[in-house]
Amino acid sequence: IGGAENSPPASASFSAGENETSRQNMPECKVWRNPLNLFRGAEYSRYMWVTGKEPLTYYDMNLSAQDHQNFFTCDTDALRPSDTVMQKAWRERNPQARIKAAYQALELNNDCATAYVLLAEEEATTIVDAEKYFKQALKAGEMIYRKSQNCHSQSPQHEAQLRRDTNVLVYVKRRLAMCARKLGRIREAVKMMRDLMKEFPLLSMLNIHENLLEALLELQAYADVQAVLAKYDDISLPKSAAICYTAALLKARAVSERFSPETASKRGLSTAEINAVEAIHRAVEFNPHVPKYLLEMKSLVLPPEHILKRGDSEAVAYAFFHLQHWKRIEGALNLLHCTWEGTFRMIPYPLEKGHLFYPYPSCTETADRELLPTFHEVSVYPQKELPFFIHFTAGLCSFSAMLALLTHQFPELMVIFAKAVQKLVTWLSPAFWEPDRWVCILSGYSY
Repeated sequence: IGGAENSPPASASFSAGENETSRQNMPECKVWRNPLNLFRGAEYSRYMWVTGKEPLTYYDMNLSAQDHQNFFTCDTDALRPSDTVMQKAWRERNPQARIKAAYQALELNNDCATAYVLLAEEEATTIVDAEKYFKQALKAGEMIYRKSQNCHSQSPQHEAQLRRDTNVLVYVKRRLAMCARKLGRIREAVKMMRDLMKEFPLLSMLNIHENLLEALLELQAYADVQAVLAKYDDISLPKSAAICYTAALLKARAVSERFSPETASKRGLSTAEINAVEAIHRAVEFNPHVPKYLLEMKSLVLPPEHILKRGDSEAVAYAFFHLQHWKRIEGALNLLHCTWEGTFRMIPYPLEKGHLFYPYPSCTETADRELLPTFHEVSVYPQKELPFFIHFTAGLCSFSAMLALLTHQFPELMVIFAKAVQKLVTWLSPAFWEPDRWVCILSGYSY
């Protein structure tokens, strides 16, 4: 919310090269709204108060401003003074100016749902306060939504208004479910998410199922998790780290408790273990940055409001919420630790090719640097390591070529250098090559 001034509305996913020329060379990298993004006032701001570090980048906040202008405004806003005020509020850069505008909108119309949304996101300093604002937004949003339904067929403007009011209602219900999840009312959150998905089945692009997966994992309702995956882990649907790694976690759960790398190397892998390893390889190929966060080899930061699929930003967002679920299953992290690096031996080299997915995009590092805070070290695609023999041979050839070039350019100096080296070797040779001398030196006696 906020972060842009006079920004035009944009779609839910943005090309990473829309605003600056430095991003024009990566049009294939799309930035998506983080389904589990935190609350500005209750979480991001509290982090900044404690650490003094800004958790969100300007680019990330600017994308959020465009999101909310697109979701919460329409051409008929001029007919309602409160909506006109909120249309300006979404463009304000200063948080206090946005909050002030929201209160102005409520003075004009006490049932302005989007004003309550802004206050819940930005003014509320706790999840409890945010939930109170969202409940007010829900009451107002449902009333406006019913009115829009009754007259949406009258004109194209009324249809646009219905789409906007639908967006507001879905957003509010989703955030209320997330509030319930954060306050420990997990079953209530799951019910709200399921009801929302049934009520608005065409809005699957909002990825509400990822919120549902995380809540079900917290309940340890693994059968329900598998049922959700069966619907959304489909070849025709876009993948995500949440989908791929949750599928790997369920398969790892079946074998991880008894898995031992020593035993597996002796007797070979069972069918269930092979399935688990293949699922881990699939997940790692989709997003290779996740394992280092799950294995705590790399420090986590607060997830951004937008993520780049297959990028470090998506890995941060996934691990931030799902690390606890991997820790809860005994042996799951051990199985991941033993097998995840084997993925890179399967992927064709160079990276213009892929194994199970499209080739890994080369633009992710640049886009992730725009989304993640400056104090975070952005993870890059693991480089394929060459054998030591190749490094040694390359170094030896380079050294020989350099000597040949110097000998050709400075023959007299190289002759003097060669004689000096020969004398040095001759002087050192007794100390290095006479065994009796070294035995005496090591024993503490003179030779």
